[in-house]
Amino acid sequence: TDARQKLHFEMLFAVGRMAGWAPENIELAHVMFGSVLGENGKPLKTRSGENVKLKELLDEAVERARAVVDQKNPDLPDDKKEQIANAVGIGAIKYADYSNNRTSDYVFSFDKMLAMEGNTAPYMQYAYARIKSIERKAIEKDVDADAELKSITSLNLTDSAEIDLAKHLVRYGEAIEAAVADYRPNYLTTYLYELAAKFSAFYTNCPVLKAAPEKRPTRLLLCDLTAKTIKHGLENLLGIQVVEQM
Repeated sequence: TDARQKLHFEMLFAVGRMAGWAPENIELAHVMFGSVLGENGKPLKTRSGENVKLKELLDEAVERARAVVDQKNPDLPDDKKEQIANAVGIGAIKYADYSNNRTSDYVFSFDKMLAMEGNTAPYMQYAYARIKSIERKAIEKDVDADAELKSITSLNLTDSAEIDLAKHLVRYGEAIEAAVADYRPNYLTTYLYELAAKFSAFYTNCPVLKAAPEKRPTRLLLCDLTAKTIKHGLENLLGIQVVEQM
């Protein structure tokens, strides 16, 4: 429930303790959140002044995502476009809710939620799709990525973008623990956004498939671990689908 119910739950928990219904070894927590506002800064309503139904929001998000997919990838089969639109549209709404501090109000904006830049689900999904594109290109170029990954006995990290990405990858567990401890999924979304941004810098500055033989296995590993981390964070923890094409 929202923050306005704070006092109610404090009293309820106190009564529960006094009555012996909730021993001290049981944690009682009110996971409160702020309000969702329209772009006018007022509680989100339809044009007629009624509360907006979740189904209506999801349907519109999918429609808007489909329009973007049609524009960017007009040659994709319709079933593929529909799959991507569903993942991106529904994921955008989920991610927007998770990525805001849960105790703060936030403005609901389809344009911001579906943006390909910034701390959004589409930005994260695009980062994952870009790594999958590298894997497909590796097959086209007869690069045996699996064999190169298995051949790694030590990491060859020399570029600052490689080191920055690797350091961030090993902090994934910390982000999960912090999010769980404080009931704040935005700690996890912030980590994932920073991971995608660091991967983007790595991708720009460090060729992967064209890297020297002694460098390529490590760079392939960084790609592989980044993709697995993004997928685990989005799909397994936040319930947001990833896509292999955007």
